Amino acid sequence: MNMNMSMEIRYIEPAALHDEMLRLRQEEQMDFLECLTGMDWGEPDAAKDTPDTPRGLGVVYQLESTVTGKRTAIRTATLNREHPELPSVCDIWKAADFLEREVFDFYGVVFVGHPDIRRLYLRNDWVGHPMRKDDNPEAQNPLRMDNEETIDTTTELELNPDGTVKNKETQLFGDDEYVVNIGPQHPATHGVMRFRVSLEGEIIKKIDANCGYIHRGIEKMCESLTYPQTLALTDRLDYLGAHQNRHALCMCIEKAMGIEVSERVQYIRTIMDELQRIDSHLLFYSCLAMDLGALTAFFYGFRDREKILDIFEGTCGGRLIMNYNTIGGVQADIAPDFQKKVKEFIPYLRGILHEYHDVFTGNIIAQQRLKGVGVLSREDAIAFGATGGTGRASGWACDVRKRMPYGVYDKVDFKEIVRTEGDSWARYLIRMDEIMESLKIIEQLIDNIPEGAYQEKMKPIIRVPEGTYYAAVEGSRGEFGVFLESHGDKTPYRLHFRSTGLPLVSTVDTICRGAKIADLIAIGGTLDYVVPDIDR
Repeated sequence: MNMNMSMEIRYIEPAALHDEMLRLRQEEQMDFLECLTGMDWGEPDAAKDTPDTPRGLGVVYQLESTVTGKRTAIRTATLNREHPELPSVCDIWKAADFLEREVFDFYGVVFVGHPDIRRLYLRNDWVGHPMRKDDNPEAQNPLRMDNEETIDTTTELELNPDGTVKNKETQLFGDDEYVVNIGPQHPATHGVMRFRVSLEGEIIKKIDANCGYIHRGIEKMCESLTYPQTLALTDRLDYLGAHQNRHALCMCIEKAMGIEVSERVQYIRTIMDELQRIDSHLLFYSCLAMDLGALTAFFYGFRDREKILDIFEGTCGGRLIMNYNTIGGVQADIAPDFQKKVKEFIPYLRGILHEYHDVFTGNIIAQQRLKGVGVLSREDAIAFGATGGTGRASGWACDVRKRMPYGVYDKVDFKEIVRTEGDSWARYLIRMDEIMESLKIIEQLIDNIPEGAYQEKMKPIIRVPEGTYYAAVEGSRGEFGVFLESHGDKTPYRLHFRSTGLPLVSTVDTICRGAKIADLIAIGGTLDYVVPDIDR
């Protein structure tokens, strides 16, 4: 995608969609479903519409081949708003399972052939589909103080040979199954996540993940906010990737408007992203150790993370929610002592990291709890779209910094850490090694920050040219993408965030089957999802 160029999206009729997607997967090796975005393009309007104006309720699919690196975008839509139906592609890409459920939840599109069309985020008794342009959720949904009924049946729509559709109900958990709740209030679910786990003794048979306990409707809120206002919400998606998330959104808007930021900004943003990555990995280490009962390791991690938060605070004014990246630059120049503090921190952390390994990595209990547990194959990592440290631990080189370089990543020398074991141990080691690589990146940049403006001159009211745009960064947990459709207004028509955590959670049922219930905690910890990023 070039600067200031809208994304090319090919339209496919719903009836031909499944066959074409299967062809793309088999013949063109499009094995990575990068992003799936639900859309409401409204009703046809004879006075305004051109032949290629998108209309109806539909989906945009972004595909990539991990073999050739080729990328493509496909859209499909139905004009039937009463009973919108589209073919499911979850038999082609496992990632589509949760992503289609998300679209059904918010747009009401039923995917024919999907084995489990239930709401993913909202209560089962919620009326309407709030992302539709004609939906009025407040009118139909008074505040409910009663508990939600848990539904144990899933609906699958099957296509008959004659083109009619039949409903097939499947029981999720039988009466004779022993089902326990892990979460939503549980320290090791890393936020308000609920896993319903079917057990035989202490062996996991099946897991049903329930999301949405802290869903804030951020994507819907963005539709009524100006572009500068939308920035404030990205920091709050994943508090351990605040810089990176906001970097992606700023980059997407800048790309759409054809804005070139100064080299100084590129350097600052890259340094901040890497400091954020170290901050996230230190917290990952601390919480994983605590989940497994190693409290000393927890204190080590938090002690050193504090130093990064102090550096952030000096320049950004915040320690968790930074609000630092802006459209066209950063909100303030780096603090006078920023470089000095960073240069002191690099040798400090390098010199002390061996203590982390002494106290936890070398511990026989830690090894026994993590080695060979929760194995995710390379094929499955790609099929689920599990990027970041999780994908790289399974042998998939999926780093956005290498695949689609941004900032100044093309000017620095760093290794993409890849392992092949795919177990919890590999996922842990990857992130520990990535801390060293991040220090290496920062070291190459910190003394070479060029002079220049820290903010380009912007108009008071920002309008993004009409078109569809996508930008992605390597967040602390994987690819964080921003999908933007603009109709030339001062507010986005649609702003969708590719969650890094949702694909990770969608793998849980697959990789936990046959493991022990105690392993669920270790597996969840090493997947490293953050729930607010999932519950957008």
